[in-house]
Amino acid sequence: MKTNEQIKKLRESSKKRKFNQRFDLIITLKDLDLKKAESQIDELFVLPKIPGKPSSVTLFADSVKKLEKARVVSGEEIQKLAENKKDFKKMIKETSIFLSEPKLMPVVGKHLGKFLAPVGKMPKPLVGDIQKTVEDFERGIKIKTSKQPMIQMCIGSEEMKDEDVAENIDAILNFLKTRLSKGKNNISKVYLKLSMGKPMKIEGW
Repeated sequence: MKTNEQIKKLRESSKKRKFNQRFDLIITLKDLDLKKAESQIDELFVLPKIPGKPSSVTLFADSVKKLEKARVVSGEEIQKLAENKKDFKKMIKETSIFLSEPKLMPVVGKHLGKFLAPVGKMPKPLVGDIQKTVEDFERGIKIKTSKQPMIQMCIGSEEMKDEDVAENIDAILNFLKTRLSKGKNNISKVYLKLSMGKPMKIEGW
């Protein structure tokens, strides 16, 4: 059964809710020693399709003052944020992804690292076309292994087409096949669920 057919089956078997549920992908792993650095994953992955609500982006930059679809913070404002903890903690909650021009990375680390590092939101260095990079990161999700051999992430929402959700699932699994040391052999099982529903095993994994 194709992935989009399994998504359709999940929709049909799930109770309707009064809100737009999200699709969560749950991947269990095997034959990995997560104590070893090479077995750990902590990466931002850009999905082919935006998974419902786009990620909110904050950019630390001096080369641009204003950017569509992103909050821009200048180098001069970085220290001020560190001094105004209440406002910065609010910004952290509102921001999915932080980006930074390479030259400002040390400044961000010095003044804001103690707030960003514990929540896993240290900025990614910004390279290439700024506008395009921000648009790409709107589709970004965090793929991260923890102490348990499992990865869970939101990859879509009910309002999306089945084929778009399926495209996101296939993209993540193809990425893991290249990223994991034993490829597909490190993937034990794959499940898909709606926010309030029961997990359904994806066939073929």
